[in-house]
Amino acid sequence: MLTYRYIITTIKNPLLLVGAVGLLLFFTAPVKAQEKKRVDIIQAGSLEQSERIANAQRLLDNVIIKHENILMYCDSAYTYEGTNRVDAFGNVHINQGDTLHLYARKVFYDGDRSFAQAINNVRLEKREITLYTDTLDYDMNLNIGYYNCSGKIVDSTNTLTSKVGQYYLNEDMVHFTDSVVGFNDKYTLNSEDIKYNTKTEVIYFSSPTTIQDSSSTLYAEEGWYNTLTGDADLNKLPKIYNETQFISAEQITFNKTSGDTRALGNVFLQDYENSSIVKGQKVDYNEQTEVALVTDSAVFISYNQTDSLYLHADTLRTMPDTIEGENIVKAYYSVRFYRSDVQGVCDSMIYFTKDSTVELHNNPVLWSGIQQLSAENIKMIQHTNAPDELRLYSNSFIISEQDTGMFDQIKGKNMVGYVKNGQLDYIDVDGNGQTLYYAREKAEIIGLNRAESSNISIRFQDGKIHKIAFQKQPEGELTPLADVTENNKKLSNFNWQIELRPVSKDDIFRKTEKVKPVVEEPKRANAKAPTGPGVR
Repeated sequence: MLTYRYIITTIKNPLLLVGAVGLLLFFTAPVKAQEKKRVDIIQAGSLEQSERIANAQRLLDNVIIKHENILMYCDSAYTYEGTNRVDAFGNVHINQGDTLHLYARKVFYDGDRSFAQAINNVRLEKREITLYTDTLDYDMNLNIGYYNCSGKIVDSTNTLTSKVGQYYLNEDMVHFTDSVVGFNDKYTLNSEDIKYNTKTEVIYFSSPTTIQDSSSTLYAEEGWYNTLTGDADLNKLPKIYNETQFISAEQITFNKTSGDTRALGNVFLQDYENSSIVKGQKVDYNEQTEVALVTDSAVFISYNQTDSLYLHADTLRTMPDTIEGENIVKAYYSVRFYRSDVQGVCDSMIYFTKDSTVELHNNPVLWSGIQQLSAENIKMIQHTNAPDELRLYSNSFIISEQDTGMFDQIKGKNMVGYVKNGQLDYIDVDGNGQTLYYAREKAEIIGLNRAESSNISIRFQDGKIHKIAFQKQPEGELTPLADVTENNKKLSNFNWQIELRPVSKDDIFRKTEKVKPVVEEPKRANAKAPTGPGVR
């Protein structure tokens, strides 16, 4: 039994009316309930039997065909007896449920499978979304369109192209693969595999993907990007970079509106302008304020052509200085740092990139060469064409180990020192100056010299006290080496803390505890004027 039925409501050629009625009566014979879905012909200018194709009829001139909720318009079509197939040609337009429109130069439609293949200048429209391609396979039961000869999706905001694509209309999702490009006036995307939600306008990707917006380039191999807001969640080798900064991590979440970026897992943040690197397991960064907060294994590195400073603390905060292009770095709690010429520990630190100035707070300790320097607060100033400067504030103390158990010592209220070629060269002591050092004749130690004066100037040579100048008449004594005892070879508050000293850039992570200083002032015999080499 034939399952094809024609209902011709308008025939422009009257001579065909009788034949059309005969066909209508023939094809409306009773059918079983389980027979195939039928295709109805609503309109055609003329109908004729095909001379070239057996069991085929040719419809011409303003053809309209209906199948369930689908209307097909075309210039001409072939229908086939015993099937629900239609081959439509010329200005083909399929309307499905008043919400979807398919246009092409040619469509092969199978009503039994509700499947259409559209060829040449294909355009598929759903509300504000339009798919352009040259060949499209469209499953009308599942509402899925496929192309593999390059296609383009355009909506009110975005344009996305690829060589292969699947449009899932029920889910408002398009899957693009092979040479994917997406863009609008805010961004450009390149990928090999993405999914695009046409409602939310969010792009999901699972292959190496690069997104370039007005200020930065985003890269990841998995994640999503909101084309409306610029927000992103980047996973699997993510990174964000521009001309001045670079950040990578295991996961990066980016809010374009607020400028907030959160990076988690092996975070690496580099500032090219300030020659600095920040590392940690968690970084919160704001692109607009340029403020970064680093926690969990936080590391700051300041690098140059000759040397690099490596610093670790529980928390790091970087922010712009008042001077454009310069930064301030603040480190909090358990600070340890290493540079080849200077090492240190403290509770908190501030670093100014403008002049490479470092401020150390809460009883810091520094080591340079064989010297240990400590005070309540220390400032390190690095000069380009002059010796680096050290400023020690309150309870300043310098210790130099000359031999096992033998320490030169300088103590005072405040001190200013200068470092040349990685070694302490000169120290000015301002207030309550005290010195305790081993006097020498040539290379031989002859005794322990002790002197006190409110202000003292000291010059070093090879890490040893070479000359001392007292601005006021000093009080002191020289104790022969044979008479030196444990009781008189240390100034009060002496605290040699060599076990805290970072010995390499990897040693900044070592956990240490400070040792309490010796508080008792050792008793002295009757004071005598200091004597011996190096004293004037």
